[in-house]
Amino acid sequence: MYDIITFGSNTLDVFVKTDSELIEIKNKFGEEELIAYPLGSKIIINELEFMIGGGGTNTAVAFRRLGLKTAYVGKIGKDENGLKIFKVLKEEKIDFLGAVGGVSGYSVILDSIDEDRTILTYRGCNADLRINEIDLNKLKTKWIYCSSMLNKSFETLKKIIKYANKNSIKIAFNVNTFLANKGFSYLKAILENINALILNKDEAELIVGKGTIPDLMERLKLDNMDYVVITDGKKGAHCYDGSNLYFVKPNKGLKVKETTGAGDSFASSFIAGLIMGKSVEDCLRMAIINSESIIQNYGAKNILLKKSAMMKLLKKDDHKITKKKINL
Repeated sequence: MYDIITFGSNTLDVFVKTDSELIEIKNKFGEEELIAYPLGSKIIINELEFMIGGGGTNTAVAFRRLGLKTAYVGKIGKDENGLKIFKVLKEEKIDFLGAVGGVSGYSVILDSIDEDRTILTYRGCNADLRINEIDLNKLKTKWIYCSSMLNKSFETLKKIIKYANKNSIKIAFNVNTFLANKGFSYLKAILENINALILNKDEAELIVGKGTIPDLMERLKLDNMDYVVITDGKKGAHCYDGSNLYFVKPNKGLKVKETTGAGDSFASSFIAGLIMGKSVEDCLRMAIINSESIIQNYGAKNILLKKSAMMKLLKKDDHKITKKKINL
């Protein structure tokens, strides 16, 4: 029996550091910031780093390092990059319950200004995992953590959630921009059958429309959900459990290097806290401690905390958590 199984993507991530420029344009939707490169020029890459990423493996490593018995379900390419992904799973002692075939996913992370980034993503075989490639009898677990998947893998995601519901397995779902942009009706079959929903404010607004955090919580929180968590970048994160609205704010003065993987570390650490039986306040503290560790370094997995380090930091953590009774 696993504590948790993650379902999601795996990629080889290439971090490209260049001398880019940031420009702003205005359109009918308002102002938008863009990274700019000179047309027709050869641009020098200052630094180049290769790491394994993807929401499925990022969160699997986070859960495993926090001491949970973990397995990963996804599709890994039958190629050299796939071997690198398998190596990480083996080193982290994560069982693989997915399929092999096709070309591995690949992402190019372009650095920018103000510690932000733009990601070019090739989904590869991540978008082609079919339900008949998974042995459902091996999905013996307390929780399944689902990150966003597309195309045939999205249909498989819906079937895995259906299987989990029939077998009293709790489901956490982390939405990305690609799926959120398709709206509530497209995601309805998933949203009506999960226990915890985790997303950022932009994604929340794509699903249910613009609004304040309480407005978004009211529209997103369905009866089947125990928790809705909305992150809002530097402004902090909110959690609604049906009775109380919690808020945690990041520490000031952090030296942010890169934000890739921060959302995965936040979401997985929050769910790990729930599995450990922690209070919502401590779950939020664990989430922000791990995500702050990630953003101060390059790579989505490198600085993910082990359980012993997390518990020490949690014991002395001074992040302020506010709790407000609210009936939406």
